Amino acid sequence: PDLCRSAPHAMSSSPAREALLRKQGAYGKIKTHSDSTLSQLMHIDEVFMALKYKFAGSKGSNLAIRDEDERFCDHMLGRVSRSFAAVIRQLPEKCCMDVLIFYLVLRALDTIEDDMEAFGKDQAVKVKHLQTFHDTALGDPQWGMDGVGEGDEKTLLQQFGRCTRVYQKLTPPSRAVIKDVCRRMGEGMAEFVSKDLGEGTQTVDEYNKYCYYVAGLVGEGLTRLFHACGYEPAAFEAKALDPKSATASHGQGGLDKSMGLFLQKTNIIRDYLEDFVDQRAFWPKEVWAVYATETKSLGEFAYAPPNSATEKRALACLNHLVTDALELVPDCITYMSMLTHPQVFAFCAVPQVMAIATLAKVYNNRDVFTGVVKIRKGLAVKMISTSGTVRGIEGWFYTFARDVMARVPSEDPSAERTRAACGKILELTARSRPAPVAGFVVFLLAALLAVVAYFLTVA
Repeated sequence: PDLCRSAPHAMSSSPAREALLRKQGAYGKIKTHSDSTLSQLMHIDEVFMALKYKFAGSKGSNLAIRDEDERFCDHMLGRVSRSFAAVIRQLPEKCCMDVLIFYLVLRALDTIEDDMEAFGKDQAVKVKHLQTFHDTALGDPQWGMDGVGEGDEKTLLQQFGRCTRVYQKLTPPSRAVIKDVCRRMGEGMAEFVSKDLGEGTQTVDEYNKYCYYVAGLVGEGLTRLFHACGYEPAAFEAKALDPKSATASHGQGGLDKSMGLFLQKTNIIRDYLEDFVDQRAFWPKEVWAVYATETKSLGEFAYAPPNSATEKRALACLNHLVTDALELVPDCITYMSMLTHPQVFAFCAVPQVMAIATLAKVYNNRDVFTGVVKIRKGLAVKMISTSGTVRGIEGWFYTFARDVMARVPSEDPSAERTRAACGKILELTARSRPAPVAGFVVFLLAALLAVVAYFLTVA
């Protein structure tokens, strides 16, 4: 791990850095950039929210567990999902299990796609599994797969028949949605298995298409499940799925697709180094080739020397892709404003505000090229606690769009486009602009906490 972090600075050759990174592999080698304890304590409101969450506890689950198979599915949800388990369990009872099974089905499919070793050089076997999963795995209550994935994902596949038995007890409309999305996603994943993604996707269209397969279809499936379970009206489903409703230029469908693409693009941008090391990257060459002018390789940006010309180009590429993602926000706001059920709204809102917070964090941030950037835990808790209404999420979108707008470098090639994207978000959310805080009081409280933290550290 030390070699992976320090050696690139001693190497003048970017290709040498790339060879080292790929030899080392990403797992356990990529640094996580998180705020220090002192930095987190400086945000008084977030500390309060975190303490309240810790001592009050999270809300209970709406899942009605009726047998051991359902208990297994609930247990596996908590094991394979760090971010979605809590919000899925908060969904209304009549669609809670449906969405849980939908998630586990797609997580199992994703595990097959991600395993780069189990199928050896015979990718045809992997392709067949991806293309037939909706029939084989969802059709046989005894189905299982061994030797694919690691840890909890491996267990999920080994005992997947238990998920199938729960799936087969769902209502026919829910089963139809899950099977259809699973089929189309499997076909899309199979299409990308044979592609060489060591240097990312080729074009912006291909980038959008990949995001559609792995996340846009999730947005569609959830939209259809919300209606199938009786929690959102047919008018909502029709408008959300209508390509004419989307204002973003991704060309992959309606508002539901924009919701999924926004989350997926945020993850892809944040995970640049981790994905590149794993030789399965997704930044589109059509974009990064404009900036990687020295070696003409996506790896040129990794561990770029601070304040160098290479780092400047890397940040310009990063900002280009962040701007592309920000242009999806108006569609996401429109989609969420159409939701009528409070628990469905909260389920959709939390990942979206986490995404806009992450984009603001990675914008023009050199840490993206040396590790994985994380938002503050206290901030995450505060967003979860205050994103239960349209005005609540608008406030967060306004806050982070304003933050990005204030940091746009005047010399950045995408500056005008970034300001336009942020300006549109600010215009749409102006009514929910957060009220100014008594800055001096916050400063005094932050200083007090900093002093306390210092003495606790040295004690």
